[in-house]
Amino acid sequence: VQLQASGGGLVQAGGSLRLSCAASGRSFSSYIMGWFRQAPGKEREFVAAISMPGGSTDSADSVKGRFTISRDNAKNTVYLQMNSLKPEDTAVYYCAANFRRYTLRRSEYDYWGQGTLVTVSS
Repeated sequence: VQLQASGGGLVQAGGSLRLSCAASGRSFSSYIMGWFRQAPGKEREFVAAISMPGGSTDSADSVKGRFTISRDNAKNTVYLQMNSLKPEDTAVYYCAANFRRYTLRRSEYDYWGQGTLVTVSS
């Protein structure tokens, strides 16, 4: 399984970005997908997750109402739409996959993309 994240960049506070994560390998529709982020000097933290068919989603309290995770199984891609961005959202964002169970726990994801940097200026 290979994951390729893209879409990061520099944006002003209040702006929007959409991250994409393209997957290859096993059938994408069988993956549970998640987004995590890691700010400088901090641990990697959960941002959002989406179930295999896409019917269930979860997001961290810090991004609820601003970030939306979605997936397009036909394109083998998961997205993270980020609106109303804040300087504290600045981090490297990673997409991750597992095919065992729906979970928000970082330790239970088996496959990771390379990360894409999001910088939000004040």
